[in-house]
Amino acid sequence: MLNQSKSAEIAGLNLSQVDVAIIGAGIVGLATARELCTRFPGVSLVVLDKERTVGAHQTSHNSGVIHSGIYYKPGSLKARLCVEGANALIHFCRDHGVPYEICGKVIVATTEEEIPRLEELYRRGKGNGLEGLKMICAKEIRDLEPYAAGIRGIHVPGTGIVDYGKVAGKYAELITARGGQILLSCEVIGLRYVHSETVMETTRGEITAKFVINCAGLQSDKISQMANVKLDLKIIPFRGEYYELSPSKLGNLRGLIYPVPDPRFPFLGVHFTRRIEGGIEAGPNAVLALKREGYSRGSFAFGDVLDFATFPGFWRMAASYWHTSVEEYYRSLSKAAFLRALQRLMPDVSMEDLKPGGSGVRAQALGIDGKLIDDFYFAHTDGMVHVCNVPSPAATASLAIGKHIVDTAVERAGSILLRFI
Repeated sequence: MLNQSKSAEIAGLNLSQVDVAIIGAGIVGLATARELCTRFPGVSLVVLDKERTVGAHQTSHNSGVIHSGIYYKPGSLKARLCVEGANALIHFCRDHGVPYEICGKVIVATTEEEIPRLEELYRRGKGNGLEGLKMICAKEIRDLEPYAAGIRGIHVPGTGIVDYGKVAGKYAELITARGGQILLSCEVIGLRYVHSETVMETTRGEITAKFVINCAGLQSDKISQMANVKLDLKIIPFRGEYYELSPSKLGNLRGLIYPVPDPRFPFLGVHFTRRIEGGIEAGPNAVLALKREGYSRGSFAFGDVLDFATFPGFWRMAASYWHTSVEEYYRSLSKAAFLRALQRLMPDVSMEDLKPGGSGVRAQALGIDGKLIDDFYFAHTDGMVHVCNVPSPAATASLAIGKHIVDTAVERAGSILLRFI
């Protein structure tokens, strides 16, 4: 326990008391902070993160896709915020000089059994108001992507690519330019609600805030537990591993190529993605990570494993999906198995074309019933908003999610914020 009289300081500024504190300097936390600074000039705000850089985890360990919103159930919060957020992100990148490209993608069915699911995706996309969607035949697939396989597909022209690390960096620049503070290497280790304020114990001292927003990503349920939130969910880390295609194959991909996803899971399957900085990634798979921020196969944290292993929903999930888990682990361990999955989409790829790439860890909320929570999910306690589940397309939707969170904060803490209008 830190000395309670010690207040946090950075660059000579006393941050012992602020109007709003945001826990987590990932892209969602930063987008929320930017929205607050923009909408309420003069609000005293600090963003806290235990890492030394902003966007250190999910923000900078993803495929960099600007998602269109085709996958999500019409009317869901995820669908609405993805479509709204993608449009806002494109305008933001254009206005602030962040490189991006609208390259489009093709979702391909390679078997007859996948066609009903492909048609359902098309209905969802139309229901979400996506423009330019087109069901295409095998010839039209090859017209768009000459090296792709598939018997039917969907062309999604609005999909794009961007470097979300750079997007987050630009958010951070705007926050500090508008008077907000970003306090790094500052881990929150305790919370207590006292006299209508939240006292955060951190590794750099105590900070008291009139309102707190928990955007801690892979650690969000732990922060919620500190605030005594009663949640019937647990954050389960899933690691995704990528390969990079050799330079000789860079001409094989014009946009992006995706499979038809399994509707039982919130994962999209291994796919081919061009990177905005150059190169092509192939992947990811989705295997249980044995550490919340464990990016390698050997990463292990006993406390993290014990945490989800003692959660009843984990064993219900394991009983239902053990076969799929075995397949994902096999593909993780076997390059040949990974290659076979990729060859369903692009038969011309060979073993020699695949070089080990990066990896990412996704924070996925799991319900006590053993079901992976599909939609975005938020919870509330006195003086706090908890962002409990915002997996992909959270980066795409970050500006819209930030607006949604601030709207919620105004409803619950209007007297704190409205005085700045």
